Amino acid sequence: MEKRIFQVTGMSCAGCALSVETILKSQNGVKDAGVNFASSTVWVEYDPKAISEESLRDAVRSIGYDLIIEDKDEGANQNEDTAQKLRKRFIYSMIFSLPIIVLQMFFLTWKFTPWIALILSTPVVFWFGRQFHIIALKQIRHFSTNMDTLISVSTTISYFYSLFAVLFSNYLASKGVELHLYFESAAMIITFVLLGKWLEEKAKGKTSSAIKKIMGLQPQTALVKEDGEFVEKPLSQIAIGSVIMVKPGERIPVDGTVQNGHSWVDESSITGEPIPVEKSEGKKVWAGTMNQNGVIHIVAEQIGSASVLGKIIKAVNEAQNSKPKVQKLADKAASIFVPIIIIIAIATFAIWATVAPDMAFTHGLIAAIAVLAIACPCALGLATPTAIMVGIGKAAQKNILIRDADSLELSCKINTVVFDKTGTLTEGRPEVTLINWYSNDDIHHSILKKIEQHSNHPLATAIFNYINADISSFTLDNIIEKPGKGIEASYNGKIYRVGSLSYLKDNGIVSNEPETLNKYNGTAIGFSENNNLLAIIIISDRLKESARSSILALKQKGVEIVMLSGDSSESVDIIAKELGIDTYQKGMLPNEKSKYINQLREQGKVVAMVGDGINDTEALSLADISIAMGKGTDIAMDASQVTIMKNDLIAVAELIEISRQTVRTIKQNLFWASIYNLISIPIAAGVLYPFTGLLLDPMIAAMAMAFSSVSVVSNSLILKSKKITL
Repeated sequence: MEKRIFQVTGMSCAGCALSVETILKSQNGVKDAGVNFASSTVWVEYDPKAISEESLRDAVRSIGYDLIIEDKDEGANQNEDTAQKLRKRFIYSMIFSLPIIVLQMFFLTWKFTPWIALILSTPVVFWFGRQFHIIALKQIRHFSTNMDTLISVSTTISYFYSLFAVLFSNYLASKGVELHLYFESAAMIITFVLLGKWLEEKAKGKTSSAIKKIMGLQPQTALVKEDGEFVEKPLSQIAIGSVIMVKPGERIPVDGTVQNGHSWVDESSITGEPIPVEKSEGKKVWAGTMNQNGVIHIVAEQIGSASVLGKIIKAVNEAQNSKPKVQKLADKAASIFVPIIIIIAIATFAIWATVAPDMAFTHGLIAAIAVLAIACPCALGLATPTAIMVGIGKAAQKNILIRDADSLELSCKINTVVFDKTGTLTEGRPEVTLINWYSNDDIHHSILKKIEQHSNHPLATAIFNYINADISSFTLDNIIEKPGKGIEASYNGKIYRVGSLSYLKDNGIVSNEPETLNKYNGTAIGFSENNNLLAIIIISDRLKESARSSILALKQKGVEIVMLSGDSSESVDIIAKELGIDTYQKGMLPNEKSKYINQLREQGKVVAMVGDGINDTEALSLADISIAMGKGTDIAMDASQVTIMKNDLIAVAELIEISRQTVRTIKQNLFWASIYNLISIPIAAGVLYPFTGLLLDPMIAAMAMAFSSVSVVSNSLILKSKKITL
């Protein structure tokens, strides 16, 4: 199975999106599909052997829309073209419609007014608004309806009734029917809908600005070495293993390794770290990062969508196109919306004909057309996806990658956050914080460093890097590493040991300063010569700078904090005390962490687990929301629902706040979209007429409908500028 995202053109409402989704799902070889009306995209999971992209496009075209199967850039250009086309059609439609309004207002009795109105309204209804009629007819052929159906029916009824009235005015007069023309209603309905669609398309484009910025980090060309010369080539033509030259001030186009050269690279776009990183031969570099001050040559290892940046773009894109549960309910409502509105319009005309037969053709027709014109499934369809797109994009700009809309929606309910200790609350890099020497002989410094050179243990590496001593002048004998305990070696007939204090004690060496263990947050390592203790080394894993502020921010949001650690040392107690974490467990095996997560969930808590995305996979998978600290790699993206691509734990609190803001916006949008239709449709039907004499003009109804969608999208855009309060 293959999963791809395509651009769809021609959709005008949630009903359109549902039609596209339904037709694609019905095709042989398609496993699943989902349409995002806000971004005019569809993801399709299909078997390329059973159905081609061209067949998918033909299926979509059969119901009046189009599927763009070219590359993403072309799809994006198509989206911009749609906005430009709508703008032009609106302007031309307005030019033709305004004279009709003037004639209807000031020259109503002029004998040429009906004929001029007929001439001017015809191109508006059937040329500038042709797309509404074409799609409506194709929908009817598939026994379906959408917003285009409402527009088409309301404008054609207005137009053809008016045409009949002009052509057979004498006949109608002989029957006592007062002549009323609705050319201006037909023309202005089309005009205002086009205006609304143009503004809506522009606003929808802004909701995806975050992903566009991320995509803009990827250079489209690179200088590739060929026959000793560097030639500029498109990214699509670069092969793995190619040597690429990156000049100062240029973005790195691929993931790879520096072959030669020296520079500093700004990796904030990937890792969120603001401080440039030094790069020289053998160092890794990432696509989308900025080379600052030196020329470097890179061997390409991951290109395009396979790079970390490419995977980030894919992750954000797929997340923005996913649907939360609330959107699925809105889709169901939209699917029955249009048929219900048509029934209400027919009933409106019938009631007017029954209650006030003398007004049936005038008031009844106006009311029925107004009902068709004012009803708006678009606002309902846009309420959720626009907010989701903005929310996920806002998170991405904070280096927080959210896998899908459900994860974003659920994150606002998190009331318990479980932290892994090592590599999450701490840096995950053991460092020597203290050495208590009981020997004044400098040769012992060199022997200790030399011994640790022969061990691959992370603690040995920390000691080796800490000690500044010359080790080139001698060699060790009988080097034996004892896993889980330590290492020993011989020099000049003496036995030297480095390891845990219990390991040294087993060999008859006892520390005279047990209080050292309680003074420092770390692990104590002993170094001995024969039976004499030479030094005690304290190695600790430093707390991340953001750990305290993150824990405090979460507590202020009413979130309970839990720390689980496989470490059984006293350092766990010290860290918990420093961070103000009251609930913690140490010495836990992976399966014990998983059981603990389940216990929390059984208590009714919504649990987020924060880990490094590599260890504790089972515990992460059992949490309601799994959050991985990505640290600029792509490993965590596949292991969690949320990946934090920076080394800053404050992002956990930011995630919850962004989720709360987004869900609040969705609720506001759904409320206004629903209340708009609940209030406006009865008014359009004429319920206020007996009390106020007010009968809504179809032209005003169309304008209200057009701006209801724009208001929903605008409310979602406000989310972009909202501050994240922690």
